[in-house]
Amino acid sequence: MNIKILSRSSKLYSTDAIVQAAIKRKHNVQVIDPLSCDIVIEKKKPEIYYKGKKLDHVDAVIPRIGASITYYGTAVVRQFEMMNVFTTVESQALIRSRDKLRSLQILSKAGLGLPKTVFTNYSRDVEGVIDHVGGAPLIIKLLEGTQGLGVVLAETNKAAESVIEAFNGLQARVIVQEYIKEAKGADIRAFVVDGHVVGAMKRQGKEGEFRSNLHRGGTASIIELTDEEENAAIKAARAMRLGVAGVDMLQSERGPLILEVNSSPGLEGIEQATGKDIAKSIIRFIERSL
Repeated sequence: MNIKILSRSSKLYSTDAIVQAAIKRKHNVQVIDPLSCDIVIEKKKPEIYYKGKKLDHVDAVIPRIGASITYYGTAVVRQFEMMNVFTTVESQALIRSRDKLRSLQILSKAGLGLPKTVFTNYSRDVEGVIDHVGGAPLIIKLLEGTQGLGVVLAETNKAAESVIEAFNGLQARVIVQEYIKEAKGADIRAFVVDGHVVGAMKRQGKEGEFRSNLHRGGTASIIELTDEEENAAIKAARAMRLGVAGVDMLQSERGPLILEVNSSPGLEGIEQATGKDIAKSIIRFIERSL
């Protein structure tokens, strides 16, 4: 098969891992930068040119679209869809996953457990917002934040009021969430491919850090999911209509609580923590689908 990986760089761990997995399984594979693609729209004749050369005879694409290029990257994925090319992550699912608020609403409708969350239109009733999530400690998240950036733990109601009012003053959209104390600064990343969990790790924040992101010094270890956690991860990916997804959740006294569903989850941390070839699972997903 002829597979294209949409990625800004072939040197990224995740991109290179997928390239090697495709080569091992005897496929033709090429990394293309979506920002270097030209989209040609014509009646019943959609085309894509990459660095001046027309892309044709493409069987499948694997989008590795970073948050900063969501708009154009998604347009490129959509154009491939118009050309009847299979994609491991559909364009509309990618867009939904990048909207944190919409994602939470979709997951809530699907009946999944979530930390109690409040979103307002810069409400002046800050005390009421804090009360809705049970008071401090609580989490305040920028809607546009990634990799733990723009996430604040407010340990007192006064601190929470100050942070929320500051964000409101900057007209920065935030959501306010309850703090799950029993999670103890750890979360679970379940990697879902084609409706199956192919790997899972527990990420623990470094001492004194409530965020567990590996980019922020957290550590990862393999974990065996409970049936409830595995089912929650699969259900979350299905609700978001993602063929490939990284589902982040907290372990709580009331069961798994979904934090986020990532449409371009990194492979490095989970492959190293689990020893599993996640990239191979993505290639096999394409093979089963064509």
